[in-house]
Amino acid sequence: MDLIQRILENRFSVTAVILFGIGFANLMLQYNLVKKVVGFNIMDSAVFLLLASQGYIEGAMPPIVAEGAVEATAYINPIPSGLVLTGIVVSVSVSAFSLALIQRIYHKYGTVDLRELVMRTEKEED
Repeated sequence: MDLIQRILENRFSVTAVILFGIGFANLMLQYNLVKKVVGFNIMDSAVFLLLASQGYIEGAMPPIVAEGAVEATAYINPIPSGLVLTGIVVSVSVSAFSLALIQRIYHKYGTVDLRELVMRTEKEED
């Protein structure tokens, strides 16, 4: 029962590790370039979940102090949230660039399968 309790207490971290594993396995095992980008996005989401969960404190207040506000003993750390938002912007940009690159590869070679691309580029070098 102790193990289940610890998993429930760290549910966000456990979920992030599982998602990262799924994304990493997808990235390593797939030969389709579009599926590799999807795996990379799953890995990104896992990192964002982990960062956001590390900045959260149970029962804490947002770090906004206004006149007449009730003073809280603990405030939620805003730095991880800012990092997550910045990471999402970068992730979307990298994904868009990767998909545009994959589209150009498809128009040139007629496939997005990594094995076929490697074989074709080896033939071109000979």
